Amino acid sequence: MLGIFQQIQLPEILLLLLVALLLFGAKRLPEVGRSLGRSLREFKTGVKGLADDASEGLDEEGKQTSKGGPKEE
Repeated sequence: MLGIFQQIQLPEILLLLLVALLLFGAKRLPEVGRSLGRSLREFKTGVKGLADDASEGLDEEGKQTSKGGPKEE
């Protein structure tokens, strides 16, 4: 999968930018870039939050099993 991205060179990048410019126009292109950046930032924050929650859950499980297991109420 990553091999595809390693083969992209300058001419391909310029072609993609030209197509984006033709599709969205010069006025909308900065807006699209900002929106894409915000979306990517929110996605990264969400993924990091899920990873943190998962690691906290694993830590709590380890503490419970080392203390003799979960307590039943």
